Amino acid sequence: MLAAARGAVLVPTVPPAYQRLRRDVDARGNVEARMCFHLSALFAAADEIRRHLALGIPVVVESYFARCLATHHAFGTRLGITLPPDLPQPVTYHLACDEDERRWRLAGRDKPVTHWDALAEATVDRLTAAYARFPMHRVDTTGLDPDEVLRAILTIDTQGAHHRADTEPVGAHPHLLPPVPRRAEGAHRR
Repeated sequence: MLAAARGAVLVPTVPPAYQRLRRDVDARGNVEARMCFHLSALFAAADEIRRHLALGIPVVVESYFARCLATHHAFGTRLGITLPPDLPQPVTYHLACDEDERRWRLAGRDKPVTHWDALAEATVDRLTAAYARFPMHRVDTTGLDPDEVLRAILTIDTQGAHHRADTEPVGAHPHLLPPVPRRAEGAHRR
């Protein structure tokens, strides 16, 4: 929906060629192997994103490096990752809802609960804290249908300053990303 509204192409962050291997990696339960798998998929997706952007075509993805790093950090990975500085830098939205609605939505999913789903439930507080380290536009989706969520996203001014998001890459954790100093309050890129 967001891609269509923005006139963008939706790039899968786990490319189709990776899907069979994804099932095998997920079945093993090794958090480091899973993180490396998702990083590989994201780097492949980043190549596709660059190709689209070079042609002037906007891109939407359902997740990106922040999600991979935050999730696997919360799951207990011991890997330290430094991302290359030339990755395409997204405007990121963190879709959130209140706890009662989150549980209701999870109960309504038509898929079996995986080891990773159970781990996410057991580490909700760590996941929330790990996500909070990344600059994102938080969108409260409590009580909203998909069209209302889309409208909420589209009303966010991504050109101006936002209280929780910055379009520059910012160090989120000293062992995951190198720190990048923030601009002085009110200063903008020229």
